[in-house]
Amino acid sequence: MSGPSGPRVPTGNPVVPLTPSDIATQVSHLAIRRAALSFGSMSVLAAMAGVFVALGAMLTNTIAASSNLGLGPTRLLMGIGLSTGLFLVVITGAELFTGNNLMVIGLLDHQITVRQLIRNWISVYLGNFAGALAVVLVVFWSRWWEIADFSFGAAALTNAHAKIDLGLGTVFARGILANVFVCLALWLATAGRSLIDKLVAVVLPISAFVAGGFEHSVADMYFVPIGMLVSGQPEVAEAAQLSSAQLDGLNGAWFAGFLAIVTLGNVVGGVAVSLANWFVHLRRIPTVG
Repeated sequence: MSGPSGPRVPTGNPVVPLTPSDIATQVSHLAIRRAALSFGSMSVLAAMAGVFVALGAMLTNTIAASSNLGLGPTRLLMGIGLSTGLFLVVITGAELFTGNNLMVIGLLDHQITVRQLIRNWISVYLGNFAGALAVVLVVFWSRWWEIADFSFGAAALTNAHAKIDLGLGTVFARGILANVFVCLALWLATAGRSLIDKLVAVVLPISAFVAGGFEHSVADMYFVPIGMLVSGQPEVAEAAQLSSAQLDGLNGAWFAGFLAIVTLGNVVGGVAVSLANWFVHLRRIPTVG
């Protein structure tokens, strides 16, 4: 061991990966920590997560603007852009509603109560929404949508408008798939021992969900409101080649219903990942005899 002036020797072996059971145990213990947060801390951390995901969503719109790479490569790069938001969530310890669906593992493991789980989910969801809307307003006021002959705004509007015609079943299914990927990304990030480990763990699943066109409630808290705001700018609508009649459906009533279905799908996807991993890794089988 080095002397007082030498480098600190880390404890444990950071090279040895965690086993799936170790990860499940850590996720269960994280549920205890999240459930014990004060309302103030929980709200601030939730707002931070909403801000981070919204910034990543803004980056995906920017990447999509006037892209000539083709749909597949463009959506893959958009996924890397959105990964920025989740990576910031992971590294800062922010509270993300969709990731906190993994707290179900702690509930099944008898580490937290239903009341604690619901309290966390409601508080974090509202905090995520507040943080995302704050970014929407600042981005709009920055006139980001004017950049590159309104192509940035056109990308945001086109993305939001494309969601209008999705059927409820489609939205629900896409919500499930999105949060399966998000929860798996956080599961992998829990196993990471370094920033690089966690970055790689986040980028691959998030890129997959964005490339697949799935729906994430917190990301949609940015995508749809920014589209609604820029839809009122004639130059943006013209750049997106959308008429006022086509944009009529992009309104608050539609958004409320759309977001509710996406959120429900996200919860189902997150609970499915939680149930599967709890059943395999933490379920206690009664001893016979």
